[in-house]
Amino acid sequence: MTRLRIAYLLTQDSGGPVDVTVRLARALLATGEADVRVFGPVPRRGAEAVAGYHEHVEVGDKADVRAGRRARTALRAWEPDVVHAQDRRAGLVVSALRLRHKVIQTYHGVPDDVGEAWFRGVPGAARPSAYTRTVLAADAMVARAVHRTVVPAREMGRFLATRLRVPSNRVTHIDNCVEPAHVHLPVGPVRRLVFVGLLVDRKGLATLLAALARPGVMPADATLTVVGDGPERARVEELARALGGRVTFLGFRADVPDLLRHHDALVLPSTMEQQPLVVAEAMAAGKPVVATDTGGVADMLGYPGNGAALAAPGDIDQLAARLRELFADPDPALIGKRLAERAQERFAPDVCARHHLTLYRELTGRGPAV
Repeated sequence: MTRLRIAYLLTQDSGGPVDVTVRLARALLATGEADVRVFGPVPRRGAEAVAGYHEHVEVGDKADVRAGRRARTALRAWEPDVVHAQDRRAGLVVSALRLRHKVIQTYHGVPDDVGEAWFRGVPGAARPSAYTRTVLAADAMVARAVHRTVVPAREMGRFLATRLRVPSNRVTHIDNCVEPAHVHLPVGPVRRLVFVGLLVDRKGLATLLAALARPGVMPADATLTVVGDGPERARVEELARALGGRVTFLGFRADVPDLLRHHDALVLPSTMEQQPLVVAEAMAAGKPVVATDTGGVADMLGYPGNGAALAAPGDIDQLAARLRELFADPDPALIGKRLAERAQERFAPDVCARHHLTLYRELTGRGPAV
């Protein structure tokens, strides 16, 4: 069997890119077709899954030239066939390695002030800040320097090709992966909603609270659990008072999959996303999802071209209408079952690992394992 040596580089210890990397590394090791090592800080969640396959490397600042050099030295010393950067700062670090290794990056998302309209190329849409445009220019340079950029959402691939002018043949779509979950379908009408995310403006929690406060939207016995923390917390806690104590704030939690199982449905009212892991996690658990039509969410849920099934980002009236429909559905388990099946087909770690192995073998010229 021709085994590949795959090195992953992370520069952060928590967040979506870290969770995806840990799951992918473990799934690749399980195939027996690759040796894997994760370089970076110790993951705050899932460190035990890569114990024995992790090398501690710190790159705390993209301007820290010495730290970047140390990271590249560690990567070269392991002699990988493929170096795969899993966050923006890691992409900057590994782009200098392309002459000696096959180098890949995963592009997980755009900066926070990139609006959905500008992202989709709508004429006249508000441009992001000058600083963000500088960041995106650097992203474009890295995407042209590495051998391939992986995007979890096809919409991000279109953005790279049209907005950042990255050649489309240097971009590959591979879905994110989430842990397989015990499917726990809702019993009876939805009454326990959950929101999961950073409490920042782009996550749209204020819009959600306004929609739930509209007359006739939230049944008297319904509740909302907010999982996450951030700079908007004080403001949204004040807004939640209008719902009469039916909103609970849990702060940051590491047991999100378990929390999802104990709720009936997820709501994600963001103004900008790519392929949010929490949506895939909710699907895997068999939970209906109410969300905004942003990034690749419609494709995840199986609604491409059917915007009526989602709310426009920031549109309180549309979100209220989708929530009314959710609460009124007498048998939401039917939707939950369909979403669980879709999640198993697309977001299971072994599926993700096989797609990555195909890409790695293509780039290195190694045929399928024998």
